[in-house]
Amino acid sequence: MKIHLRQIAQDGLHIEGDEDADFLDLAELRAHALTPVHYALDVGLSEGGIFATGMLSLDLHLECVSCLEPFAYALRIHAFAMQSPLDGRETVDLTPFVREDILLALPPYPHCDWDGEHACPGAARSTTDVSGESHAWDALDQLKIKQSK
Repeated sequence: MKIHLRQIAQDGLHIEGDEDADFLDLAELRAHALTPVHYALDVGLSEGGIFATGMLSLDLHLECVSCLEPFAYALRIHAFAMQSPLDGRETVDLTPFVREDILLALPPYPHCDWDGEHACPGAARSTTDVSGESHAWDALDQLKIKQSK
């Protein structure tokens, strides 16, 4: 997403499109992009700098931390904003700023029941027994702590 500074008019520039999601390098996060990154950005110049605001969206497959099953996740950033000083270059690459915002918006512990549409089988197994009673705190209740004097 390179912007040539001469493309930016006095009242700014609106850019919209799709960018292949390979630049996100999601493999180590156990995520896979299902769609390109869609962007709709307003770009402008201000006292020695460039700024961009707008929206980013991307559909992903993430891996649930409870059941380890992949699930679809719609990532939407409605308030993307960046600002960078101009250092004499004629073009500015917005890609690193977009990548950073997307990576920061990913859930740190993704769960397949994030949307409330279904229950995660891994979460149910870890907090309930056959009778359906919750025993998540039983291990802590049995812990005997020695107090130091």
